[in-house]
Amino acid sequence: MKYASLLCLVCLLFLANTCKKNTLESELMGKTWLHSYEEDVDDITVYRPNTYDFPPSRGRTGFALEEEGVLKQYDIAPTDGLEEHLGKWKREDKNKIHVRLEGNGIPAQNYVIEVVSLKDDVLKIKKTTAGNN
Repeated sequence: MKYASLLCLVCLLFLANTCKKNTLESELMGKTWLHSYEEDVDDITVYRPNTYDFPPSRGRTGFALEEEGVLKQYDIAPTDGLEEHLGKWKREDKNKIHVRLEGNGIPAQNYVIEVVSLKDDVLKIKKTTAGNN
């Protein structure tokens, strides 16, 4: 009986550890990420959730990843607010996301976001132009 209790404890610990693992999508989705340009370094672009207490700015660009590959890109509107453009996203590999925006009042865009790091609600990426996939 004591071995059964030990086995149950090991199984519970294994299950708890499995549940803790988050995928990149689950960490990125459900948040609107705004550009924290004050923190950019070289080719690394930094984003924080829109709930972050940013310093004053005339506007910030950003994006949100949603279910079923829906992307919302936020650009600075002529009135300094945010202008939303819809697009599509898909996971390319472990840390890369392919983004495609077509029309919606802006020129078509096709790029890859490489997630360099995502820790404590600080998202660091490299953005590169993609081919016509």
